[in-house]
Amino acid sequence: MRGVVFDGKGPRVVHDLEVRDPGPGEVLVAVAAAGLCHSDLSVIDGTIPFPVPVVLGHEGAGVVESVGPGVTHVAPGDHVALSTLANCGTCADCDRGRPTMCRAAIGRPGRPFRRENGERLFNFASNSAFAQRTVVTAVQAVKIPDEIPLTSAALIGCGVLTGVGAVLNRARVEHGESVVVIGTGGIGLNVLQGARLAGATTVVAVDNNPAKEPLARRFGATHFAATPDAVREILPTGADHAFECVGSTRLIRQAVDLLDRHGQAVLLGVPPADAEAAFRVSSLYLDKSILGCRYGSARPQRDIARYAELYRQGRLLLDELVTRVYPVEEFATAVDDARGGRVARAVLTF
Repeated sequence: MRGVVFDGKGPRVVHDLEVRDPGPGEVLVAVAAAGLCHSDLSVIDGTIPFPVPVVLGHEGAGVVESVGPGVTHVAPGDHVALSTLANCGTCADCDRGRPTMCRAAIGRPGRPFRRENGERLFNFASNSAFAQRTVVTAVQAVKIPDEIPLTSAALIGCGVLTGVGAVLNRARVEHGESVVVIGTGGIGLNVLQGARLAGATTVVAVDNNPAKEPLARRFGATHFAATPDAVREILPTGADHAFECVGSTRLIRQAVDLLDRHGQAVLLGVPPADAEAAFRVSSLYLDKSILGCRYGSARPQRDIARYAELYRQGRLLLDELVTRVYPVEEFATAVDDARGGRVARAVLTF
């Protein structure tokens, strides 16, 4: 079968992948579509350290082919969106409804793939959606309505969960508050629509690419600014919430500086693992805070179903995120378009 493999030197599409059968509590999924996320690019450029060789991809949707013993919530033929959280479901964090903090779901890649030469490959983010078939834990496969296009449903599992979840679950933006979103890529657009869903009244999108303004406004921005400095003209006293979606330590500092009293800066972008950010300690007085956020503080079995229903109601945008669809063989072109800022989300299909 086909898949995108990164060997530590560069990514390439291979045609000799094999994946093992699902074991107890696992699901084998025929992947139909997978979004190209910045995190995949971060593995390639070394920003996110990961063991190799690895099958990339972590934002996908497809059809269940088979299930292992003990799996009852999905069956062959079901359409599913995939999450990256292979959480155990039994630890204290899972019991408290915080699966993103489950230690079983952090940094423990398996090696379910093999090539014809016998080489075993890791799965990325417990997922590897850039493979024609993949094996995930049962909790990662969330049933969705068949009428949702799989090219759109694929984006729920990372970009939507992270961006919308950061607003609703982590920051808990309230009706009437102000929001600044720095960076309007795939994550930033979902933060914008999360702010719209939450009822924020002033939503400022910040991006140095003016061509992104129409889409940012479509997703929920009420204002558009080319630089963080320009935000002060719109929100003279600062913002209730500022989301950094780029992964720049300079922009993290600016997000903190843009806060009003009791404001929150939420960090969603991924800088290099050893990056350090600086800020004035005094800037955090008056009850300001900096919040980390992993995967939108999501509870995927709950949240994916909720976002699927919001899509069906016309309140959550998914189709509009898909700028272009590429056959997996055109992976290099998709990467080039993503790095060049020419797509909100590139989607690979099998």
